Parts: sequence; C-alpha cells; structure tokens
Amino acid sequence: MRMSEGVEWALHCCVTLAWLGDERPVSTARLAASFELPPAYLNKRLQALVRAGVLSSTPGARGGFRLARPPERITLMDVVAAIEGTEDVFRCTEIRRRGSGAEAPDRDFRRPCGISTAMRRAELAWRRELAGQTLADILAGTPGSAAERTRRWFATGRTST
Repeated sequence: MRMSEGVEWALHCCVTLAWLGDERPVSTARLAASFELPPAYLNKRLQALVRAGVLSSTPGARGGFRLARPPERITLMDVVAAIEGTEDVFRCTEIRRRGSGAEAPDRDFRRPCGISTAMRRAELAWRRELAGQTLADILAGTPGSAAERTRRWFATGRTST
C-alpha cells in the first residue's frame, strides 16, 4: 500500500494548527512556507480536510485554516480518508472464476477467496489502528521544543524560510 505525500503534508499541517491554537486562521501560504511546500497543491489537500470536517476555513485576506475539532477528536484515519478517500485498498475481482476456474461449479466459490479474506482483514486492522490514534496522541509524543519552534516561526509573520 502506498499513500500520497499529501497525507504527510495534511497530518503535519494539522499538528501545526493544533500547536498554534485557535487564535486566528493560518493561510495556505504560511503553512506551505513553513514546510517549503507548493501552496497550490497544499491548498487542495487543505480543502479536502475542510470537506471532511477536519479543518474549518475562513475566506478573505485575513482568512485561512483552523482545526474544526479538538485534536483528541481528530483521528489519523479521518485525515487519511480525507486525502486518500474511503475506497478499499484491495479490490477482489474474483479472477479465480476465470481461465482454469471458468468451468468450475458454483459450489467451489461459495466461500470467499482466502486471498481476499486475508487482505480485507489486514486492511481492517490498518484502518482500526489509524482510527484509534488521534492528533492529541501525536502531539503528546512530540518534543515540546518542536511546538515552541513552530510557534516562534509563525509569530515572526514569515511566508518564506
């Protein structure tokens, strides 16, 4: 399984917004500059988080993004699903019914394919693990110096590194 870099970007932006608090919204340009990311691409990811209810956005010159919920109510799965979508990663197309299996009786296929079952079980475990971890958990495991460094950088008003 491979996730896009947008997941990493989205998670880091969410952590940054949690560190900055709810005082005022943070623009895409500021978030992009803080990680040296392309603003247009980052904005697409941030808008996906808004549609998913992870972030809220404020339009206008002084607008930007904030967390829409407290960090303890935003799971890693919320962010991953917002960026990657909710489709199953593995899609069984029942190829066992083709070729040499095309003429097999239906009774041979009553039980789900072992491969499909194993893959679905693994994906469910992955999704549960991500759903069981919140931004608050990530924040708790991050050195306080990272939060302070981020707050200082954003307090300077810089839009480039």
